[in-house]
Formats: sequence, C-alpha cells, structure tokens
Amino acid sequence: MINPAAGPSSKSKAGSSQPCETKRKRGVFQKDLQRMMYGFGDDANPLPETVALVEDIVVEYVTDLALNALHIGSKRGTLTVEDFLYQIRKDFPKLKRCTELLSMQKELKQATKAFEVDEEKLASIE
Repeated sequence: MINPAAGPSSKSKAGSSQPCETKRKRGVFQKDLQRMMYGFGDDANPLPETVALVEDIVVEYVTDLALNALHIGSKRGTLTVEDFLYQIRKDFPKLKRCTELLSMQKELKQATKAFEVDEEKLASIE
C-alpha cells in the first residue's frame, strides 16, 4: 500500500498513467462536461459521480497527450503543433478536426489582420 502522506517521493507502479502526482482543482470543467454529455445524448442533469469520472478521464487523456508531445518535442528542443498532430495521427476524425480548426484559426487571423489594415487606412485618410 502506498502511503498518501509520503508525497511525490513515494513509489508508484511502473507504467502508471499518472507520471507525476500533482494536485488539481476538481470540478473546473463540470458545467461544460454536463452540457457536452447532454448534447451527446445523456440526461440533462447527469449524476455528479459520472461527470467527475468523465472529467478525470478527459484530464488524464489531455495530460498524457501533452506529456507525450513534450517528450517528442524535447528531442528537437521545442514543442510545436505538429507534435500534437503526430500524437493523434492514427485517430483520423480527431486529426481531421484539428487540421480543420487550425486552418480556420489561420483564416481568422488573416481576416483580422486585413480588417486592422483597413481601419488604419481609414484613420489615415481622415
């Protein structure tokens, strides 16, 4: 049995999905997850235990994804978007959605930049 009071220096199982034990604030994503769960067919007010479990799963997935991307990026000395895309390369729907969102972000950035240039031209004319 692992002594929880022993802190981070206590031994953990090899291959554990939680490489570093850090305290995190629980319930941060609760309302968002409830809405998402309802949108995907769950009850409008799911059990709090269910929402907490889904939150734990999501946080663990995102943490593992970020740590793996960081590991890949550390070989080059920098962390890039491509490191994350490499992590999800075998999950085609996620990869497609991410590339779609990245292209939309680029388009929005260009549109915003063009709008700012137009405003500057109008200000200089007046």
